[in-house]
Amino acid sequence: MRIEIWADVVCAWAFIGKRRLEKALGDSGAEVVWRPFRIDPSAPDQAVPVEEAWRDPMVDAALRECAPGLTPAENRVRISRIAADEGLGSRWGAAWRAGSHDAHRLLHLARVDGGAALQNEVAERVMTAHFIDGDDISDRRCLRDVAIRSGFAEGAALLDTDAGDREVRELLLIGKARGIATSPTIVVGDRALAGAQPPEVIAGFLAGGDRGREMPEEVRRLRWAESLLDRRDPLGALVLLKPLLDGHADDLNVRRVAARAYFHSAQLARARGLLERLVADAPDDAYARLMLGRTLRRLGEGDRAAPHLKMAAAMTPEFA
Repeated sequence: MRIEIWADVVCAWAFIGKRRLEKALGDSGAEVVWRPFRIDPSAPDQAVPVEEAWRDPMVDAALRECAPGLTPAENRVRISRIAADEGLGSRWGAAWRAGSHDAHRLLHLARVDGGAALQNEVAERVMTAHFIDGDDISDRRCLRDVAIRSGFAEGAALLDTDAGDREVRELLLIGKARGIATSPTIVVGDRALAGAQPPEVIAGFLAGGDRGREMPEEVRRLRWAESLLDRRDPLGALVLLKPLLDGHADDLNVRRVAARAYFHSAQLARARGLLERLVADAPDDAYARLMLGRTLRRLGEGDRAAPHLKMAAAMTPEFA
């Protein structure tokens, strides 16, 4: 069984969830893959001490949303007690508000280089550095040390390149498309379990097996792009569509979704180009005509838009 953990390494519940998953798995030998999630996308490039960060009203408000009914200080005490109960020790608590992008790059590169076992070791050491040692994991010097101590010396050198950057950013979009909204979220197939649930809950979830639907990778990527459009992220959809546009530019479905993404990101000239070719290739496509008409109208070409809008309404009355 392959288990994905979508989590942020600066999320305390991710480390707690890791321990609980390990208890639920025992020695089952399941493959565990770490996927990136960001709980604090606005974290500064230069880490700041957490005491300073907590004085920021926006950070304080976000922390209060995470634990309704508790002050941030009360929630920190609560999490520290839970972490101790999970065997993470009494010396607990991040010292820095740190960005996690490079740490996620390191995790991704570790899996590419050495598989799930190496990635899991890197994840353990990154979170230990952040929550127990009080290190700044946004500092590449810290991450280089983590990589070397994890047996991934190659990763130390890769951190100063852009290796893994595109892949991590794409995975963040895929997580968004799949509806991942909590760190950690355990995913098996098409099923998801949000939060650092107790081991017995995780075990029950895993007992359900992998009931994911088999589909070609290209189809899955297209569905993710559509999901991002539904979530009002047309630029993200275009990122996921790029390999499809490069390799399957003649596919009508790819062109339809790409045209929608261009339209909703106000790239109207590109939308028009795609839609004009689409209408020429599929003249009975009412939705393509509707989109072309709307695109031309937004471009100020009302006379050219009218015939397409009229024909779309005739073919599909709900488009009127």
